[in-house]
Amino acid sequence: MKIAVVYDNKSLYRELLPAWGFSCLVGDDLLFDTGGDGHRLLSNMGQMGLDVGRIKSVVLSHAHGDHTGGLGGVLAVNKNVTVYLPCSFPSGFKTQVRTYARVVEVQGPMEIVEGIYTTGEMGRGIGEQALVVKTAQGLVVITGCAHPGIVNMVKKAREVVSGEIYLVMGGFHLGGLGKRGIESIIAEFRRLGVRKVAPCHCTGGRAMGMFADEYGEDFIEAGVGLVLEMGP
Repeated sequence: MKIAVVYDNKSLYRELLPAWGFSCLVGDDLLFDTGGDGHRLLSNMGQMGLDVGRIKSVVLSHAHGDHTGGLGGVLAVNKNVTVYLPCSFPSGFKTQVRTYARVVEVQGPMEIVEGIYTTGEMGRGIGEQALVVKTAQGLVVITGCAHPGIVNMVKKAREVVSGEIYLVMGGFHLGGLGKRGIESIIAEFRRLGVRKVAPCHCTGGRAMGMFADEYGEDFIEAGVGLVLEMGP
């Protein structure tokens, strides 16, 4: 199992393009979120030697443009995909995507492909889903922005798929939170047994620094170009 970050505010390599948003390729054929711009997304994937034509599933975390804006770029070169999105997405968006691809509206938890699950739509305001990946090391939880609360999404992941949480990665949405609030979230991560973290995108500089201090060698610097290799 390979997870590659292909779109993020930060780039780990000069030749890869950063921009506000998030996207990562899980395995060879599942894309989680699409960033905000199709040109940058496809450019980064090409530079990383990743084939857009192999994508079979696109999972959109929530309806914000910095996570959905690159979808048109993907569908322009590969229409043989199924798009999984929360039911709360605007009807116009869903209608437009259906002209190019198969759409699955996600409400509750479900297995998307073998070993990869969605938490189902969460949150009363901005509906959002996270991805849960089973690996030999444990569960990997991937979030787009974690608008329903990063701790809530990690807890939900443990309900959906049994097992220890090896890694939580993606946007944690903690930019406006104070020190005590972040300390509380870090304590919850430890209580939940989260072994490693790779926060990025909307997590916020203070929170990323505090997670780095707490997790030490188990903190993974995320950005465009990060590739994690894990067992099946």
